Amino acid sequence: MASSQRYFALLALFAVSLKFCYCQNETIDVAGWGTAGVTWYGEPFGAGSTGGACGYGSAVANPPLYAMVSAGGPSLFNNGKGCGTCYQVVCIGHPVCSGSPITVTITDECPGGPCASEPVHFDLSGKAMGALAKPGQADQLRSAGVIRVNYKRAACLYRGTNIVFRMDAGANPYYISFVVEYENGDGDLSNVEIQPAGGSFISMQEMRSAVWKVNSGSALRGPFNIRLTSGESHKVIVTYNVIPANWKPDESYRSIVNF
Repeated sequence: MASSQRYFALLALFAVSLKFCYCQNETIDVAGWGTAGVTWYGEPFGAGSTGGACGYGSAVANPPLYAMVSAGGPSLFNNGKGCGTCYQVVCIGHPVCSGSPITVTITDECPGGPCASEPVHFDLSGKAMGALAKPGQADQLRSAGVIRVNYKRAACLYRGTNIVFRMDAGANPYYISFVVEYENGDGDLSNVEIQPAGGSFISMQEMRSAVWKVNSGSALRGPFNIRLTSGESHKVIVTYNVIPANWKPDESYRSIVNF
């Protein structure tokens, strides 16, 4: 009788442990990954758009982005606040899917079509779309229409690259405007502040993109310090004298810091 009781007790414990493990896996899957639709645009091996709503311009095709970028539907683009965020994407909805994750950066907006009709939608560059396929099957995947993927937010990691400030073509001492590029970690920013020579930090305005601006009633003189606050973790870094006194519109200035 005692041995039977021990047997059933062990059996019950085993069943509970199985249930616990199953629930743990379910929680991880649901919390970590979501399901989305994917299309692609631009040239088959290209970067989607060399303009793009985020303001990165031709930088999307060059290191460290290497054309591994995506336009985001409304939930991903998030009125420009999603610019610079990174996602892991795994193709699951087609026989030629590799099943291996790729990482893409949101650099553009996809406002219509399936991008607007699905809760989450990536409109990948041609290069990124091809990277989801098995070797030699990229063209077949690109011709498949809308495919299903699993995705999750990922930390951006641009190895050996520090944050760059690219001045707007229309910038002047009364209107300072620049694109912030290549932020590690969160990838997005919640606040950007600029400090002119001899002055205090001034909060800048986000331009529904990766572009930040400040209008001033008086001329702002460099060199400029820039204080950045990341979007999710709210980490703060300051880069000193990053924009020189003799700065020029359309020029890029590389800092020595990153998140």
